[in-house]
Amino acid sequence: MADGNYDFDVLVIGSGPGGYVAAIRAAQLGLRTGCVESRETLGGTCLNVGCIPSKALLNASEKFYEAASGALAKHGVKLGSVELDLPAMMADKAKAVTGLTGGIEFLFKKNKVEWVKGLGTFIDAHTVQVGERKVTAKNVVIATGSSVTPLPGVEIDQKIVVDSTGAIALEKVPEHLVVIGGGVIGLELGSVWQRLGAKVTVVEFLDQLLPGMDSEVRKEAAKIFKKQGMEIKLSTKVTGVAVNGGKATVTVEPAAGGTPETIEADAVLVSIGRKPNTDGLGLDKIGLATNQRGQIETDHSFRTKVDGVWAIGDVIPGPMLAHKAEDEGIAVAENIAGLTGIVNHDVIPSVVYTHPEIAGVGLTEEQAKEKGEIKIGKFPMAGNSRAKAIDDTVGWVKVIADAKTDRVLGAWIITSVAGTMIAQVAQAMEFGATSEDIAYTCHAHPTHSEAIKEAAMGVLGKPIHI
Repeated sequence: MADGNYDFDVLVIGSGPGGYVAAIRAAQLGLRTGCVESRETLGGTCLNVGCIPSKALLNASEKFYEAASGALAKHGVKLGSVELDLPAMMADKAKAVTGLTGGIEFLFKKNKVEWVKGLGTFIDAHTVQVGERKVTAKNVVIATGSSVTPLPGVEIDQKIVVDSTGAIALEKVPEHLVVIGGGVIGLELGSVWQRLGAKVTVVEFLDQLLPGMDSEVRKEAAKIFKKQGMEIKLSTKVTGVAVNGGKATVTVEPAAGGTPETIEADAVLVSIGRKPNTDGLGLDKIGLATNQRGQIETDHSFRTKVDGVWAIGDVIPGPMLAHKAEDEGIAVAENIAGLTGIVNHDVIPSVVYTHPEIAGVGLTEEQAKEKGEIKIGKFPMAGNSRAKAIDDTVGWVKVIADAKTDRVLGAWIITSVAGTMIAQVAQAMEFGATSEDIAYTCHAHPTHSEAIKEAAMGVLGKPIHI
């Protein structure tokens, strides 16, 4: 299969979850593969400054909060004085990152993927300039991911005004943290610092948190986070951030217009979204234009309009999620190798790793109603034996099914292990399951997952435990 006229059969630009997976799969399929990466370590945003370090901090901060808040006392665990060792917590985070980024480097060696170090720029459709080196490839996969969307007029100094990268590396716990943007990243990182002792104010332009999620989930999330002590300002826009003497003054006003007010903060997290990384790629050299959102359009096979050039992950349309990019990475490699690689974009789960976790897959209730008649089964975690046993009964499971066919269209879960539970519904939907299929599947007792079964029972009949 290898073509001797080129240095590589496949050259992947970017080594994030999409890029490194595409490179490994292409190599497994017998293609001579290179992967261009300018960072000192592989793994992209996700492993270096995104999903992985943030989960390490979420876990550590939750353990600290359980100990410091006295929440463990009700379980018979009494502690003396509890203190925070922030440098040790940050070292714990760094260890998780190093282990995983090093792991990818090992996998590259094992699968004979060459890491081409440097920033990649197209010279033509089959030639990429990487530092001093010109690299040729029969196929080039653009997997350059996304970066933080800046807030016009607000300068990020990574000390007082930070983005997600700065927010996982603060040197001390801010007394007051203002989070601009009530999406997944803002809520996760806000909850880390809140557990460690910060007062957290979340400012969201829209009338609910978590854009794109089921509206019942969005309302419930605001209630839960407020109860935890987060201050949440909805329908509010930020008009300016001024830094003076180690403090920030955030100016806000109602989204519809109105009287401005100011909020004093020790740290400000800007998390209003992410934008595709296409600058500096030299797309003009190969005649590839981006759409209005700055994304590269592809067909179902992940081919771009330029022959031999493919694209996956955050740089193309769809949710900016690591697991979506990974699936596309496998599919694109298989397509290049002449196999059939497809991704079912209707079944991509999304998870918010706060406490409780929030997870969803498929359609929201609103989207499902637009498409036709539906039936819904909902089950509260308060009726779940495992949640009761561990005294963590916040949340519920909602299963949405087509009223005529009973086919599952989506599910939304709020509970401590929602992210793990959602996989069951995703798998069921991948197989075209009905709510009855889930209801008649035996679930182990006592587990959180029984709530999915009970919600499914609620679609057609009656759940037992409410």
